[in-house]
This record gives sequence, C-alpha cells and structure tokens, in this order.
Amino acid sequence: MVTYKVSYVVIGGGHPGAIVNELERPEVGGRVQIGKNLFEIVEIYEVMPPRGDFAFLHATVKPVNNVEEVAGAGS
Repeated sequence: MVTYKVSYVVIGGGHPGAIVNELERPEVGGRVQIGKNLFEIVEIYEVMPPRGDFAFLHATVKPVNNVEEVAGAGS
C-alpha cells in the first residue's frame, strides 16, 4: 500500500494549504477538504519518484464556491 504525501497549495494564497497523507492518489478535478474549506484540484505532479511505501505529490487547488457546492449536492 502506498501513502501519498500531498502538498496542497491554494491558488491566490487566500489559504495556507497543507501537507496531507492520502491513501488514494488525488486526481485533477477531484475535491479535497482542508480544514473547513473545500477545494478542487486543478494540477498535480510528482515531486520526486516514490520511495518505499511513500509517493510525494504537489497539488494546486482552488476554492470551491459555496453556491457551486450547494448546487452540486442536489444533483
């Protein structure tokens, strides 16, 4: 089993982002909760080749608009 160490960087710097251990590889278009905020992944790439049970990724994310989140919840 691989653990993905993901550095999430928020576009515009309105949020400090985070480094999170994930059990599944994040994908572009996916969403991630960081604290109380929801973000959409817009870019992802490997920082370095996997080492042992760890893979190191960088993900650029953008905030999800609350209106968009509510509209998508009923679909």
